[in-house]
Amino acid sequence: MTDTTSDTPANPAADRARPSELSTVGRFLKATELDTRMLGMVGALLIIWIGLHVISSLRLGVNPLDFDSRTFLTPRNLWNLSVQTSAVAIMASGMVLVIVMRNIDLSVGSAEGLIGMVMGFAQVHFLVRMVGLELGTPWIWVLALLIGLALGLLIGAFQGFVIAYLEVPAFIVTLGGLLVWRGAAWWVTSGQTVAPLDATFQLMGGGPAGSIGARWSWIVGAVACVAVVFALFNGRVQRKRFRFPLRPIWAETLLGAVTCAVIMGAVWLANSYPWPVGIVNRYAAANNIAVPEGGLFIAHGIAIPVLMAIAVGLVMTFITKRTRFGRYVFAIGGNPEAANLAGINTRWITMKVFMIMGVLATIAAAISSARQNSSTNALGTLDELLVIAAAVIGGTSLAGGSGTVLGAMLGALLMQSLQSGMVLLGVDSPLQSIVVGAVLVIAVWLDTIYRKRV
Repeated sequence: MTDTTSDTPANPAADRARPSELSTVGRFLKATELDTRMLGMVGALLIIWIGLHVISSLRLGVNPLDFDSRTFLTPRNLWNLSVQTSAVAIMASGMVLVIVMRNIDLSVGSAEGLIGMVMGFAQVHFLVRMVGLELGTPWIWVLALLIGLALGLLIGAFQGFVIAYLEVPAFIVTLGGLLVWRGAAWWVTSGQTVAPLDATFQLMGGGPAGSIGARWSWIVGAVACVAVVFALFNGRVQRKRFRFPLRPIWAETLLGAVTCAVIMGAVWLANSYPWPVGIVNRYAAANNIAVPEGGLFIAHGIAIPVLMAIAVGLVMTFITKRTRFGRYVFAIGGNPEAANLAGINTRWITMKVFMIMGVLATIAAAISSARQNSSTNALGTLDELLVIAAAVIGGTSLAGGSGTVLGAMLGALLMQSLQSGMVLLGVDSPLQSIVVGAVLVIAVWLDTIYRKRV
């Protein structure tokens, strides 16, 4: 089972061919070991971004090269896009494991709504009125988050137990959960919105206060680049140690340079989005800062929910690629009968996957409710469809056995880009649903064609 991996081969045809038989592109892909599907997704994302930018520019009657503040490719819009993507991307990273094991979870949106409502109720009512803490008390947000994590873990464990040990199909269990948890969210407060939330808790939603600023953003970017270089160096050392084929030096240098350029470019973009004028003036007045004639520029920097999504993505990638549990998940998805005969406790692994999904739903609920500064019954509505679509568009096979966390998170960014762009263009909500549904069907169709070719 140790040879089971989570990655689809980067270019199967190129791997089987001799170097002399490959084209220039084929030799490049073989040397860099880039995943052609991932490259295709990045290309599709760039095409969507450019297309939405051009259309929005023409709609406003401005030159696309002027980058008007109301068009798509602007720091403001892309910064907001990253924050909007965070919650769905976090849940999509867990949905990869669920779908890889040939299961499905239709309840994540409703679970997100219930957990968000419980965390909001805990902050505003339970911990304040019943326990006696005051709103704004240090660590009240930690207690609320722990309550949410416990509830998410319990929901995941319950659904996983019914699926794994009582052998009820995941589709039925989670479809029932979709209805049950949504109804429970209404029952907690009888349909009333809970607000305002703790000020520290709100930082997880982004905004001027929920960002780390320009200086720390550059520091985070620099640390990330150092980590990329170290990962490439360590990977080369490990390949030499176990006598695996090595990538050419130029290929690893190119990969490191491009990755670092993308990271620093993203940091520059985050630092190009300033605080709103009103907030800047209030901040300057409170801190006795003189505002120059042209205005005071204070950068948002990277948003906290984006950092949370990146952290979750790294942890989930480590779990899928570097742990026995991750190997077991993909082994079960590839051949459940063989995995069971090999001694893998498939039931316990299934239950743990749904428990992880419950924890990730809690993190997503915290981000979504903090961003709104309230817990509402509408929280997480239809998020289950976006999460599943993101995983599938990201290359996770519905037949099980293959998928990547990075692909799912890119899929979430692609889906959110479509929605954000359509909102920017004033597209009606029904048409937005049509587009999202069509994109999902096309993605599954392309995945089917790809798997037949390989």
